[in-house]
Amino acid sequence: LVGRFYSESGVDFVVPDSKRIPRDIVVPADQTGGARHGQIVTIALIEQPGKRTPPVGRVVEVLGDHMAPGMEIDIAIRSNAVPEAWPEEVEEAIGVFGADVPEQAKRGRVDLRELPLVTIDGEDARDFDDAVFCDPTPNGWRLLVAIADVSHYVSPDSVLDREAYKRGNSVYFPERVIPMLPEVLSNGLCSLNPEVDRLCQACEMIISKDGRLLRSKFIDGVMRSLARLTYAEVATIVVDKDKSARQRRAPLVPHLEELYRLYKTLRKARSKRGAIDFETTETRIVFGAHRKIEQIVPLERNDAHKIIEECMIAANVAAARLLERHKMPALYRVHARPAGEKVADLQEFLSELGLGLRGGSQPTAKDYSAVLKLAHGRPDEHLINTVLLRSMPRAEYSPENIGHFGLAHDHYAHFTSPIRRYPDLLVHRAIRHVTGGGKPKDFATTITDIAEYGDHCSVTERRADDATRDAIDWLKCEYMLDKVGEVYRGI
Repeated sequence: LVGRFYSESGVDFVVPDSKRIPRDIVVPADQTGGARHGQIVTIALIEQPGKRTPPVGRVVEVLGDHMAPGMEIDIAIRSNAVPEAWPEEVEEAIGVFGADVPEQAKRGRVDLRELPLVTIDGEDARDFDDAVFCDPTPNGWRLLVAIADVSHYVSPDSVLDREAYKRGNSVYFPERVIPMLPEVLSNGLCSLNPEVDRLCQACEMIISKDGRLLRSKFIDGVMRSLARLTYAEVATIVVDKDKSARQRRAPLVPHLEELYRLYKTLRKARSKRGAIDFETTETRIVFGAHRKIEQIVPLERNDAHKIIEECMIAANVAAARLLERHKMPALYRVHARPAGEKVADLQEFLSELGLGLRGGSQPTAKDYSAVLKLAHGRPDEHLINTVLLRSMPRAEYSPENIGHFGLAHDHYAHFTSPIRRYPDLLVHRAIRHVTGGGKPKDFATTITDIAEYGDHCSVTERRADDATRDAIDWLKCEYMLDKVGEVYRGI
Protein backbone atom coordinates (compact mmCIF):
# COMPACT_ATOMS: atom_id res chain seq x y z
CA LEU A 1 0.00 0.00 0.00
CA VAL A 2 0.98 3.65 -0.31
CA GLY A 3 0.44 6.13 2.50
CA ARG A 4 1.81 8.90 4.69
CA PHE A 5 4.17 8.02 7.53
CA TYR A 6 3.55 9.55 10.98
CA SER A 7 5.59 9.36 14.16
CA GLU A 8 3.55 10.57 17.14
CA SER A 9 4.00 9.99 20.89
CA GLY A 10 6.57 7.27 20.19
CA VAL A 11 4.22 5.35 17.85
CA ASP A 12 4.99 4.98 14.13
CA PHE A 13 2.09 4.37 11.75
CA VAL A 14 1.03 4.88 8.13
CA VAL A 15 -2.27 6.41 7.00
CA PRO A 16 -3.15 4.73 3.65
CA ASP A 17 -3.69 7.00 0.66
CA SER A 18 -6.65 4.88 -0.52
CA LYS A 19 -9.99 5.85 1.04
CA ARG A 20 -11.04 2.19 0.65
CA ILE A 21 -8.69 1.21 3.49
CA PRO A 22 -10.10 2.57 6.75
CA ARG A 23 -7.37 1.36 9.17
CA ASP A 24 -4.02 2.96 9.97
CA ILE A 25 -1.07 0.55 9.75
CA VAL A 26 1.27 0.29 12.73
CA VAL A 27 5.00 0.15 11.93
CA PRO A 28 7.41 -1.52 14.43
CA ALA A 29 10.43 0.67 15.31
CA ASP A 30 12.85 -1.61 13.40
CA GLN A 31 10.71 -1.63 10.22
CA THR A 32 10.48 2.11 9.41
CA GLY A 33 13.07 1.95 6.59
CA GLY A 34 14.44 5.33 7.67
CA ALA A 35 11.14 7.14 6.93
CA ARG A 36 10.63 10.55 8.55
CA HIS A 37 7.40 12.01 9.91
CA GLY A 38 5.14 13.26 7.10
CA GLN A 39 6.88 11.43 4.23
CA ILE A 40 5.08 9.31 1.62
CA VAL A 41 6.02 5.62 1.76
CA THR A 42 5.16 2.24 0.24
CA ILE A 43 4.32 -0.31 2.94
CA ALA A 44 3.97 -4.11 2.90
CA LEU A 45 1.63 -5.78 5.39
CA ILE A 46 3.24 -8.15 7.90
CA GLU A 47 0.06 -8.88 9.87
CA GLN A 48 -3.57 -8.50 8.90
CA PRO A 49 -5.81 -6.67 11.43
CA GLY A 50 -7.62 -8.70 14.08
CA LYS A 51 -10.87 -7.77 15.85
CA ARG A 52 -9.05 -5.58 18.34
CA THR A 53 -5.57 -5.30 16.82
CA PRO A 54 -4.46 -2.97 14.02
CA PRO A 55 -2.69 -4.15 10.86
CA VAL A 56 1.11 -4.18 11.09
CA GLY A 57 3.46 -3.35 8.21
CA ARG A 58 7.03 -2.56 7.23
CA VAL A 59 8.20 0.34 5.07
CA VAL A 60 9.47 -1.00 1.74
CA GLU A 61 10.27 2.28 0.01
CA VAL A 62 10.37 5.95 0.96
CA LEU A 63 8.90 7.90 -1.97
CA GLY A 64 9.74 11.34 -0.61
CA ASP A 65 8.20 14.40 0.97
CA HIS A 66 4.47 14.94 0.95
CA MET A 67 4.10 17.71 -1.66
CA ALA A 68 7.29 17.03 -3.67
CA PRO A 69 6.91 17.67 -7.44
CA GLY A 70 5.76 14.53 -9.27
CA MET A 71 4.79 12.78 -6.02
CA GLU A 72 1.15 12.45 -7.14
CA ILE A 73 2.25 10.27 -10.09
CA ASP A 74 4.53 8.08 -7.94
CA ILE A 75 1.61 7.50 -5.55
CA ALA A 76 -0.85 6.76 -8.37
CA ILE A 77 1.58 4.28 -9.99
CA ARG A 78 2.09 2.34 -6.76
CA SER A 79 -1.49 2.56 -5.46
CA ASN A 80 -2.81 1.09 -8.71
CA ALA A 81 0.08 -1.39 -9.18
CA VAL A 82 1.03 0.00 -12.60
CA PRO A 83 4.20 -1.83 -13.82
CA GLU A 84 6.86 0.84 -14.32
CA ALA A 85 10.41 -0.62 -14.27
CA TRP A 86 11.57 -2.80 -17.18
CA PRO A 87 12.71 -6.30 -16.14
CA GLU A 88 16.33 -7.15 -16.92
CA GLU A 89 15.39 -9.64 -19.66
CA VAL A 90 13.45 -6.88 -21.49
CA GLU A 91 16.49 -4.59 -21.33
CA GLU A 92 18.53 -7.44 -22.85
CA ALA A 93 15.93 -8.20 -25.54
CA ILE A 94 15.88 -4.62 -26.87
CA GLY A 95 19.67 -4.64 -27.35
CA VAL A 96 19.19 -6.14 -30.83
CA PHE A 97 17.29 -3.09 -32.15
CA GLY A 98 19.11 -0.29 -33.95
CA ALA A 99 17.87 3.19 -34.80
CA ASP A 100 17.00 2.37 -38.43
CA VAL A 101 14.84 -0.27 -40.10
CA PRO A 102 17.17 -2.96 -41.53
CA GLU A 103 17.05 -3.34 -45.33
CA GLN A 104 16.06 -7.03 -45.23
CA ALA A 105 12.96 -6.13 -43.19
CA LYS A 106 11.70 -3.95 -46.07
CA ARG A 107 11.87 -6.77 -48.62
CA GLY A 108 8.62 -8.26 -49.88
CA ARG A 109 6.59 -5.27 -48.66
CA VAL A 110 4.51 -2.82 -50.69
CA ASP A 111 6.50 0.40 -51.14
CA LEU A 112 4.35 3.34 -49.96
CA ARG A 113 7.26 5.79 -49.65
CA GLU A 114 6.14 7.92 -52.63
CA LEU A 115 2.72 8.62 -51.04
CA PRO A 116 2.48 11.89 -49.10
CA LEU A 117 1.45 10.20 -45.84
CA VAL A 118 1.46 12.54 -42.81
CA THR A 119 0.98 12.15 -39.06
CA ILE A 120 -1.41 14.54 -37.27
CA ASP A 121 -1.15 14.57 -33.46
CA GLY A 122 -1.11 16.83 -30.40
CA GLU A 123 1.74 19.28 -29.74
CA ASP A 124 3.27 17.08 -27.03
CA ALA A 125 2.84 13.65 -28.69
CA ARG A 126 6.00 11.54 -28.70
CA ASP A 127 4.87 8.26 -30.28
CA PHE A 128 3.26 8.44 -33.71
CA ASP A 129 1.39 5.27 -34.57
CA ASP A 130 -0.85 6.45 -37.42
CA ALA A 131 -0.36 8.31 -40.71
CA VAL A 132 -3.04 9.23 -43.26
CA PHE A 133 -3.41 10.02 -46.95
CA CYS A 134 -6.51 10.62 -49.02
CA ASP A 135 -7.20 11.20 -52.71
CA PRO A 136 -10.47 11.52 -54.66
CA THR A 137 -11.92 8.77 -56.86
CA PRO A 138 -14.75 9.21 -59.43
CA ASN A 139 -17.33 8.03 -56.85
CA GLY A 140 -15.78 9.12 -53.56
CA TRP A 141 -12.37 8.69 -51.99
CA ARG A 142 -9.48 6.35 -51.41
CA LEU A 143 -8.30 6.65 -47.81
CA LEU A 144 -5.05 5.12 -46.61
CA VAL A 145 -4.48 4.73 -42.87
CA ALA A 146 -0.93 3.46 -42.21
CA ILE A 147 -0.25 2.07 -38.74
CA ALA A 148 3.12 1.30 -37.14
CA ASP A 149 3.92 -2.38 -37.62
CA VAL A 150 4.63 -3.32 -34.01
CA SER A 151 3.90 -7.01 -34.66
CA HIS A 152 7.04 -7.22 -36.85
CA TYR A 153 9.21 -6.47 -33.81
CA VAL A 154 7.16 -8.05 -31.00
CA SER A 155 6.60 -11.74 -31.70
CA PRO A 156 4.07 -13.84 -29.75
CA ASP A 157 5.21 -15.12 -26.36
CA SER A 158 8.58 -13.32 -26.57
CA VAL A 159 9.95 -11.46 -23.53
CA LEU A 160 8.73 -8.17 -25.03
CA ASP A 161 5.30 -9.63 -25.76
CA ARG A 162 4.82 -10.93 -22.21
CA GLU A 163 5.78 -7.54 -20.73
CA ALA A 164 3.48 -5.66 -23.17
CA TYR A 165 0.62 -8.02 -22.23
CA LYS A 166 1.26 -7.49 -18.51
CA ARG A 167 1.09 -3.72 -18.98
CA GLY A 168 -1.87 -3.93 -21.39
CA ASN A 169 -1.51 -0.29 -22.45
CA SER A 170 0.56 2.84 -22.00
CA VAL A 171 -0.50 5.10 -19.12
CA TYR A 172 -0.56 8.84 -19.79
CA PHE A 173 -0.05 11.15 -16.81
CA PRO A 174 0.38 14.95 -17.04
CA GLU A 175 3.82 15.35 -18.66
CA ARG A 176 4.84 11.73 -18.05
CA VAL A 177 4.14 8.42 -19.81
CA ILE A 178 4.55 4.84 -18.59
CA PRO A 179 4.85 3.17 -22.02
CA MET A 180 3.65 -0.32 -22.95
CA LEU A 181 6.79 -0.88 -25.05
CA PRO A 182 10.38 0.27 -24.38
CA GLU A 183 11.28 3.65 -25.87
CA VAL A 184 13.61 2.16 -28.50
CA LEU A 185 10.36 0.88 -30.10
CA SER A 186 7.65 3.28 -28.89
CA ASN A 187 9.54 6.49 -29.71
CA GLY A 188 12.04 4.95 -32.14
CA LEU A 189 11.66 2.06 -34.60
CA CYS A 190 7.84 1.84 -34.41
CA SER A 191 7.10 5.56 -34.24
CA LEU A 192 6.19 7.01 -37.67
CA ASN A 193 8.65 9.90 -37.35
CA PRO A 194 8.97 12.23 -40.35
CA GLU A 195 11.34 11.50 -43.23
CA VAL A 196 12.55 8.08 -42.09
CA ASP A 197 11.61 4.63 -43.43
CA ARG A 198 9.19 2.74 -41.22
CA LEU A 199 7.39 -0.62 -41.48
CA CYS A 200 3.62 -0.33 -41.39
CA GLN A 201 0.40 -2.26 -41.68
CA ALA A 202 -1.81 -0.09 -43.86
CA CYS A 203 -5.55 -0.19 -44.43
CA GLU A 204 -6.63 1.06 -47.85
CA MET A 205 -10.32 1.95 -47.99
CA ILE A 206 -12.64 2.98 -50.79
CA ILE A 207 -15.34 5.26 -49.38
CA SER A 208 -18.44 6.35 -51.28
CA LYS A 209 -19.72 9.93 -51.70
CA ASP A 210 -22.27 9.28 -48.95
CA GLY A 211 -19.61 8.05 -46.49
CA ARG A 212 -20.08 4.27 -46.79
CA LEU A 213 -17.08 1.96 -46.56
CA LEU A 214 -17.36 0.07 -49.85
CA ARG A 215 -14.27 -2.12 -49.64
CA SER A 216 -10.91 -2.32 -47.95
CA LYS A 217 -7.64 -4.20 -48.10
CA PHE A 218 -4.73 -4.54 -45.69
CA ILE A 219 -1.13 -4.09 -46.83
CA ASP A 220 2.24 -4.91 -45.26
CA GLY A 221 4.11 -1.81 -46.34
CA VAL A 222 7.17 0.34 -45.91
CA MET A 223 6.40 4.06 -45.63
CA ARG A 224 8.04 7.42 -45.07
CA SER A 225 6.03 10.10 -43.27
CA LEU A 226 6.31 13.37 -45.19
CA ALA A 227 5.56 15.61 -42.21
CA ARG A 228 4.71 15.62 -38.53
CA LEU A 229 1.67 17.94 -38.34
CA THR A 230 -0.22 19.09 -35.25
CA TYR A 231 -3.99 19.42 -34.87
CA ALA A 232 -3.64 23.20 -34.46
CA GLU A 233 -1.61 23.53 -37.67
CA VAL A 234 -4.03 21.41 -39.74
CA ALA A 235 -7.04 23.38 -38.43
CA THR A 236 -5.26 26.64 -39.36
CA ILE A 237 -4.75 25.31 -42.90
CA VAL A 238 -8.12 23.70 -43.71
CA VAL A 239 -10.57 25.51 -41.41
CA ASP A 240 -9.10 29.03 -41.00
CA LYS A 241 -7.50 29.00 -44.49
CA ASP A 242 -4.53 30.91 -43.08
CA LYS A 243 -2.36 32.10 -46.01
CA SER A 244 1.08 31.83 -44.38
CA ALA A 245 0.31 28.37 -42.94
CA ARG A 246 -0.89 27.21 -46.37
CA GLN A 247 2.24 28.56 -48.08
CA ARG A 248 4.49 26.84 -45.54
CA ARG A 249 2.86 23.45 -46.29
CA ALA A 250 1.97 24.15 -49.94
CA PRO A 251 2.65 20.61 -51.31
CA LEU A 252 0.38 19.09 -48.63
CA VAL A 253 -2.56 21.51 -48.87
CA PRO A 254 -4.49 19.68 -51.66
CA HIS A 255 -4.27 16.38 -49.73
CA LEU A 256 -5.33 18.00 -46.45
CA GLU A 257 -8.29 19.69 -48.23
CA GLU A 258 -9.33 16.29 -49.59
CA LEU A 259 -9.08 14.77 -46.09
CA TYR A 260 -11.30 17.58 -44.79
CA ARG A 261 -13.90 16.96 -47.53
CA LEU A 262 -13.90 13.25 -46.70
CA TYR A 263 -14.25 14.05 -42.99
CA LYS A 264 -17.37 16.19 -43.59
CA THR A 265 -18.95 13.28 -45.49
CA LEU A 266 -18.02 10.75 -42.76
CA ARG A 267 -19.40 13.16 -40.16
CA LYS A 268 -22.75 13.34 -41.99
CA ALA A 269 -22.85 9.52 -42.19
CA ARG A 270 -22.09 9.39 -38.44
CA SER A 271 -25.08 11.66 -37.66
CA LYS A 272 -27.29 9.60 -39.96
CA ARG A 273 -26.31 6.40 -38.12
CA GLY A 274 -27.11 8.17 -34.88
CA ALA A 275 -23.70 7.72 -33.20
CA ILE A 276 -23.68 9.33 -29.76
CA ASP A 277 -21.55 12.46 -29.36
CA PHE A 278 -21.07 13.60 -25.78
CA GLU A 279 -19.59 17.08 -25.58
CA THR A 280 -17.49 16.63 -22.45
CA THR A 281 -14.82 19.11 -21.41
CA GLU A 282 -11.44 17.54 -20.76
CA THR A 283 -8.74 19.58 -19.09
CA ARG A 284 -5.00 19.99 -19.40
CA ILE A 285 -2.70 20.97 -16.54
CA VAL A 286 -0.14 23.64 -17.39
CA PHE A 287 3.04 23.53 -15.29
CA GLY A 288 5.52 26.33 -14.63
CA ALA A 289 8.93 26.26 -12.93
CA HIS A 290 9.60 23.43 -10.40
CA ARG A 291 6.42 21.68 -11.66
CA LYS A 292 4.22 24.31 -10.01
CA ILE A 293 0.73 24.26 -11.51
CA GLU A 294 0.15 27.56 -13.29
CA GLN A 295 -3.31 26.88 -14.67
CA ILE A 296 -5.84 24.21 -15.62
CA VAL A 297 -7.21 24.85 -19.09
CA PRO A 298 -9.95 23.16 -21.15
CA LEU A 299 -8.71 20.98 -24.02
CA GLU A 300 -10.04 22.48 -27.22
CA ARG A 301 -11.09 19.86 -29.78
CA ASN A 302 -11.01 21.27 -33.31
CA ASP A 303 -11.98 19.77 -36.68
CA ALA A 304 -8.45 18.35 -37.16
CA HIS A 305 -8.96 16.12 -34.09
CA LYS A 306 -12.22 14.94 -35.62
CA ILE A 307 -10.63 14.29 -39.06
CA ILE A 308 -8.21 11.83 -37.46
CA GLU A 309 -10.93 10.35 -35.24
CA GLU A 310 -13.15 9.57 -38.25
CA CYS A 311 -10.23 8.09 -40.25
CA MET A 312 -9.29 5.84 -37.31
CA ILE A 313 -12.90 4.73 -36.80
CA ALA A 314 -13.13 3.80 -40.51
CA ALA A 315 -9.93 1.70 -40.28
CA ASN A 316 -11.14 0.03 -37.05
CA VAL A 317 -14.44 -0.90 -38.74
CA ALA A 318 -12.56 -2.31 -41.77
CA ALA A 319 -10.35 -4.42 -39.47
CA ALA A 320 -13.34 -5.83 -37.57
CA ARG A 321 -15.18 -6.66 -40.80
CA LEU A 322 -12.18 -8.54 -42.20
CA LEU A 323 -11.74 -10.58 -39.01
CA GLU A 324 -15.45 -11.41 -38.80
CA ARG A 325 -15.62 -12.37 -42.48
CA HIS A 326 -12.75 -14.82 -42.03
CA LYS A 327 -14.12 -16.08 -38.68
CA MET A 328 -10.79 -15.34 -36.98
CA PRO A 329 -10.45 -15.65 -33.19
CA ALA A 330 -9.94 -11.95 -32.43
CA LEU A 331 -10.60 -9.21 -29.91
CA TYR A 332 -13.40 -6.81 -30.78
CA ARG A 333 -13.98 -3.49 -29.07
CA VAL A 334 -17.59 -3.87 -27.99
CA HIS A 335 -20.07 -1.55 -26.32
CA ALA A 336 -23.21 -3.29 -25.06
CA ARG A 337 -26.72 -1.83 -25.10
CA PRO A 338 -27.84 -0.22 -21.83
CA ALA A 339 -29.50 -2.71 -19.46
CA GLY A 340 -33.30 -2.72 -19.13
CA GLU A 341 -33.48 -1.36 -15.56
CA LYS A 342 -30.99 1.43 -16.37
CA VAL A 343 -33.15 2.41 -19.35
CA ALA A 344 -36.30 2.44 -17.18
CA ASP A 345 -34.60 4.70 -14.58
CA LEU A 346 -33.35 7.00 -17.34
CA GLN A 347 -36.80 7.28 -18.93
CA GLU A 348 -38.33 8.14 -15.55
CA PHE A 349 -35.66 10.80 -14.92
CA LEU A 350 -36.06 12.36 -18.39
CA SER A 351 -39.87 12.43 -18.18
CA GLU A 352 -39.59 14.53 -14.99
CA LEU A 353 -37.64 17.08 -17.06
CA GLY A 354 -40.23 17.04 -19.84
CA LEU A 355 -38.02 14.96 -22.16
CA GLY A 356 -38.67 11.50 -23.57
CA LEU A 357 -36.39 8.67 -24.65
CA ARG A 358 -37.83 6.72 -27.55
CA GLY A 359 -37.23 3.04 -28.23
CA GLY A 360 -39.05 1.43 -25.28
CA SER A 361 -36.86 -0.94 -23.28
CA GLN A 362 -34.30 -1.17 -26.15
CA PRO A 363 -33.45 2.36 -27.30
CA THR A 364 -30.88 2.76 -30.09
CA ALA A 365 -27.93 5.13 -30.24
CA LYS A 366 -30.14 7.32 -32.48
CA ASP A 367 -32.69 7.63 -29.65
CA TYR A 368 -29.93 8.72 -27.24
CA SER A 369 -28.66 11.27 -29.80
CA ALA A 370 -32.15 12.72 -30.14
CA VAL A 371 -32.22 13.45 -26.38
CA LEU A 372 -28.76 15.07 -26.56
CA LYS A 373 -30.03 17.35 -29.35
CA LEU A 374 -33.08 18.37 -27.28
CA ALA A 375 -30.92 19.00 -24.21
CA HIS A 376 -28.44 21.20 -26.12
CA GLY A 377 -28.44 24.75 -24.74
CA ARG A 378 -30.63 23.95 -21.72
CA PRO A 379 -29.33 25.09 -18.31
CA ASP A 380 -29.40 21.44 -17.14
CA GLU A 381 -27.61 20.12 -20.28
CA HIS A 382 -24.58 19.01 -18.22
CA LEU A 383 -26.80 17.00 -15.86
CA ILE A 384 -28.72 15.32 -18.70
CA ASN A 385 -25.44 14.42 -20.48
CA THR A 386 -24.05 12.90 -17.28
CA VAL A 387 -27.15 10.81 -16.57
CA LEU A 388 -27.27 9.56 -20.18
CA LEU A 389 -23.59 8.61 -19.98
CA ARG A 390 -24.05 6.82 -16.64
CA SER A 391 -26.89 4.72 -18.00
CA MET A 392 -24.55 3.05 -20.48
CA PRO A 393 -22.06 0.26 -19.71
CA ARG A 394 -18.32 0.73 -20.35
CA ALA A 395 -16.88 -0.32 -23.69
CA GLU A 396 -14.64 -3.38 -23.32
CA TYR A 397 -12.69 -6.02 -25.21
CA SER A 398 -14.40 -9.29 -26.12
CA PRO A 399 -13.98 -12.21 -28.56
CA GLU A 400 -17.73 -12.03 -29.18
CA ASN A 401 -18.68 -9.28 -31.62
CA ILE A 402 -21.87 -7.69 -30.24
CA GLY A 403 -21.24 -4.36 -32.01
CA HIS A 404 -20.54 -0.90 -30.65
CA PHE A 405 -23.66 0.82 -29.31
CA GLY A 406 -22.17 4.31 -28.85
CA LEU A 407 -20.65 4.50 -32.35
CA ALA A 408 -23.67 2.72 -33.89
CA HIS A 409 -21.44 0.22 -35.71
CA ASP A 410 -22.04 -3.53 -36.02
CA HIS A 411 -18.30 -4.23 -36.43
CA TYR A 412 -15.57 -2.53 -34.42
CA ALA A 413 -12.06 -3.49 -33.33
CA HIS A 414 -9.01 -1.58 -32.11
CA PHE A 415 -6.42 -1.58 -34.90
CA THR A 416 -4.89 1.91 -34.94
CA SER A 417 -2.68 2.13 -31.80
CA PRO A 418 -0.49 -0.98 -31.39
CA ILE A 419 2.32 1.09 -29.80
CA ARG A 420 0.14 1.89 -26.80
CA ARG A 421 -2.60 -0.80 -26.67
CA TYR A 422 -2.08 -4.56 -26.54
CA PRO A 423 -5.46 -5.47 -28.17
CA ASP A 424 -4.37 -3.60 -31.33
CA LEU A 425 -1.23 -5.74 -31.49
CA LEU A 426 -3.41 -8.89 -31.33
CA VAL A 427 -5.63 -7.52 -34.12
CA HIS A 428 -2.53 -6.86 -36.28
CA ARG A 429 -1.38 -10.46 -35.80
CA ALA A 430 -4.80 -11.82 -36.75
CA ILE A 431 -4.94 -9.61 -39.87
CA ARG A 432 -1.45 -10.70 -40.94
CA HIS A 433 -2.53 -14.35 -40.55
CA VAL A 434 -5.53 -13.70 -42.86
CA THR A 435 -3.61 -11.68 -45.47
CA GLY A 436 -0.92 -14.40 -45.49
CA GLY A 437 -3.59 -16.93 -46.49
CA GLY A 438 -3.89 -18.56 -43.04
CA LYS A 439 -7.02 -20.31 -41.81
CA PRO A 440 -8.62 -19.69 -38.36
CA LYS A 441 -7.79 -23.24 -37.23
CA ASP A 442 -4.05 -22.65 -37.87
CA PHE A 443 -3.90 -19.43 -35.84
CA ALA A 444 -1.66 -19.82 -32.78
CA THR A 445 -4.12 -17.96 -30.53
CA THR A 446 -7.32 -19.83 -29.61
CA ILE A 447 -10.71 -18.32 -28.79
CA THR A 448 -10.12 -19.25 -25.10
CA ASP A 449 -6.83 -17.30 -25.12
CA ILE A 450 -8.59 -14.35 -26.75
CA ALA A 451 -11.32 -14.30 -24.07
CA GLU A 452 -8.62 -14.24 -21.38
CA TYR A 453 -6.73 -11.45 -23.20
CA GLY A 454 -9.95 -9.44 -23.48
CA ASP A 455 -10.67 -9.65 -19.74
CA HIS A 456 -7.08 -8.76 -18.86
CA CYS A 457 -6.90 -5.79 -21.27
CA SER A 458 -10.25 -4.42 -20.02
CA VAL A 459 -8.80 -4.57 -16.47
CA THR A 460 -5.50 -2.86 -17.40
CA GLU A 461 -7.47 -0.14 -19.22
CA ARG A 462 -9.50 0.54 -16.06
CA ARG A 463 -6.29 0.46 -14.00
CA ALA A 464 -4.77 3.13 -16.25
CA ASP A 465 -7.93 5.28 -16.02
CA ASP A 466 -7.94 5.01 -12.22
CA ALA A 467 -4.24 5.85 -11.91
CA THR A 468 -4.53 8.87 -14.22
CA ARG A 469 -7.63 10.12 -12.40
CA ASP A 470 -5.91 9.74 -9.00
CA ALA A 471 -2.94 11.83 -10.17
CA ILE A 472 -5.10 14.51 -11.79
CA ASP A 473 -7.42 14.77 -8.74
CA TRP A 474 -4.36 15.24 -6.53
CA LEU A 475 -3.01 17.98 -8.83
CA LYS A 476 -6.38 19.77 -8.92
CA CYS A 477 -6.54 19.71 -5.11
CA GLU A 478 -2.96 21.02 -4.94
CA TYR A 479 -3.96 23.84 -7.31
CA MET A 480 -6.85 24.81 -5.00
CA LEU A 481 -4.74 24.75 -1.79
CA ASP A 482 -4.14 28.49 -1.77
CA LYS A 483 -7.77 29.26 -2.64
CA VAL A 484 -9.40 27.84 0.49
CA GLY A 485 -11.99 30.33 1.79
CA GLU A 486 -12.70 31.85 -1.65
CA VAL A 487 -16.18 31.50 -3.17
CA TYR A 488 -16.84 30.18 -6.69
CA ARG A 489 -19.79 29.13 -8.83
CA GLY A 490 -19.58 25.50 -9.87
CA ILE A 491 -21.34 22.31 -10.85
